[in-house]
Amino acid sequence: MGAARIVSVLAAVLALPLGTGVAQADPPPAPVFSAGQAQPVFDPADVVREDVWVTAPVDSDHDGQDDLVHAQVVRPRATDAGMKVPVVYQASPYFAGGNDVANHDVDVELSVPDSGRTAAVGVGPHAAPPIRWSYQDYFTARGFAVVYGESLGTGLSTGCPTTGDVNETVGARSVVDWLGGRAPARNEAGAPVTASWSTGHTGMMGVSYNGTLPNAVASTGVAGLETIVPIAAISNWYEYYRNDGAVVAAGGFQGEDTDVLAEYVYTRADRQICRPVIDGLTADQDRVTGDYGPFWDVRNYRNDVGKVHASVLAVHGLNDWNVKTDQVASWYEALKAHGVEHKIWLHQSGHADPISLRRDAWLTTLNKWLSHYLYGIDNGIEREPKATIQREDKSWVDEADWPAPGTRGVKVYPWPGGRAKGTLDARNPVPGRPTMEVLADDASKTVQQLADAASSGNRLLYGTPAVKSSLRLSGTARADLQLSFDRPAANVTVALLDRAPDGKSFVITRGWTDPQNRISPAVTSPIVPGTSYRIEVSLMPKDYVLAAGHRLEFLVASSDHDYTLRPRPGAGLSLDLTRTSLTLPVTGGKPALGF
Repeated sequence: MGAARIVSVLAAVLALPLGTGVAQADPPPAPVFSAGQAQPVFDPADVVREDVWVTAPVDSDHDGQDDLVHAQVVRPRATDAGMKVPVVYQASPYFAGGNDVANHDVDVELSVPDSGRTAAVGVGPHAAPPIRWSYQDYFTARGFAVVYGESLGTGLSTGCPTTGDVNETVGARSVVDWLGGRAPARNEAGAPVTASWSTGHTGMMGVSYNGTLPNAVASTGVAGLETIVPIAAISNWYEYYRNDGAVVAAGGFQGEDTDVLAEYVYTRADRQICRPVIDGLTADQDRVTGDYGPFWDVRNYRNDVGKVHASVLAVHGLNDWNVKTDQVASWYEALKAHGVEHKIWLHQSGHADPISLRRDAWLTTLNKWLSHYLYGIDNGIEREPKATIQREDKSWVDEADWPAPGTRGVKVYPWPGGRAKGTLDARNPVPGRPTMEVLADDASKTVQQLADAASSGNRLLYGTPAVKSSLRLSGTARADLQLSFDRPAANVTVALLDRAPDGKSFVITRGWTDPQNRISPAVTSPIVPGTSYRIEVSLMPKDYVLAAGHRLEFLVASSDHDYTLRPRPGAGLSLDLTRTSLTLPVTGGKPALGF
């Protein structure tokens, strides 16, 4: 397709009064492109809005009928004159609000083998209040239709919410199939309705759960889904609620789990039909062992990354502790490995949409991306630098890709003194016979409190000298610990800190594991107290610049008050420094350490 198309009758058609027909001989209006981007030539208030119910080939509520997905279409009125347009589709479980749900208690003891939110209630069966997204006018003015799809069990859709499983994916995918002419739908009167105005080219995007559904649908390889823009999105639900066997919270939502989230979004009119389904989530999610199994495997979209043909523009906050950075990092690496066209934006905020951070530049990128993949405009977006990263000073840089090219894993080693502060040595580990340092668990204390204590028996802390020049970490750090325990169950938490010259600390990243899952996240293996084990902990991926004069510190603790289950204090951990190391993703490798 050419880089610019201007249709001479466009102004005349748009000037017609509503309801005025267009002569059959007249060509339909079309979008205008400049510099490879769709331009605002349609009145965003002059749209056709319609509600449809798409049949999904799944019966998640077990009522003997295929589920129906309620979708709301907002398209330029010029489509009534014969213009066909691509679609920007947002699927969501949140359009009808949510319910007041209690989270699980996290002040519980850990398992040993062989031994809330508030929002409006759902709407009625015939109510279809308008849905408006902050991007809607922007897209419709430029010749895209916007479609909103309500997830199964929410709002006016039937079926049941199941927090990321196959049924939910099929429900969201059915709208893409309808837009491509491959699935049936009806209107509120029950009459069949087709998307005759659609080109069949669809892009999905959204934030959080609304960004997770694009990952899920793309992993099915559905035809017509040309691109996705997952923002702060999940790619593996196990790693959202678990971490190597440890029950771990989404930041700010201690005690939430798949059943809690399903109950929250369960807003369809029938408030009883999904009770057995949600009860099944409670039973199968396994908050006792935290093991990875079939329940979680179907919620792991990385399993099917080989089916993805849609291009991916991924966006994530480097300080997002709700949907943590491992969700985007692992997904992005898998996409690259399978040859999927990709691009990434990383910013310094948390669980956020970049439109609130860098509006103009973000919309320019998004417009070019969608114009290329949905309208076929050759604007060079796929040849631009793959990574856009916001630095700590809020400036932005474009780079070849992410993690930063030239990054290498560099090992550093803790030396004695961790009760107060030992050192991190980049030259060699502690020599000789085992050198043990001990800590006692106290889940009432946060990692920040432990880091800021001058001395503590509840954590071990090790630090580098002040770096002489800035040090960049790009990617995933890994701790290899040699640990023994005085109880058959314990949490293990590690954190990486930035210590400023004035003594203030900032938690750069952290990670968790259940030592009972040291062999595999899928296997619980008993701990024999007093036996030494090799325990690996991957920290959440980061891109972080440690400023000159600052120190890098490594903290080892047991429970993490803000994220793990919180057993009674007292579990003892012993760390063998002679067999412990921390591998840092250093841009420039070992010569760049500066200490």
